[in-house]
Amino acid sequence: MALFGCPGKLSGLLLRMGQCIFAAASVGAMVSAHGFFNSTAFCYLIAAMGIQVLWSFGLACLDFHALRSKTNLQNPVLVSMFVVGDWVTGILSLAAASSSAGVTILYSRDLDYCRSPLVPCTHFKASILFAFVSWLLLAISSHVTFWLLAAV
Repeated sequence: MALFGCPGKLSGLLLRMGQCIFAAASVGAMVSAHGFFNSTAFCYLIAAMGIQVLWSFGLACLDFHALRSKTNLQNPVLVSMFVVGDWVTGILSLAAASSSAGVTILYSRDLDYCRSPLVPCTHFKASILFAFVSWLLLAISSHVTFWLLAAV
């Protein structure tokens, strides 16, 4: 079955690379913000996006290897591993991005911290945006692997 984003296909490799790039950009934007460590949600975002980078990079390498060697990655054991890993990292990523977005809304709308030049809210917002884009790409991959598992 050739769904868009299947493991071992070019579209799957591109999805994994996008997840990895946006998760790394999220970590970079958050780490460049002064005082990010004052909020547990921001530290959780860095941890979740770090896990996302590792997971997506590993699967991108596997997709690249499968493309070069023309190996089929669509066997039930591998696809089951992809499904479980995607759903676990997806839940972590969405929870981290949502909690960080909540803290940023609290900072900007309720506490007026963002008026102070010492609080880099634009870095926080950029990091959260990158995290949500990474999660969206992961959601596509996780749904594709779920449907692939049902078909295998």
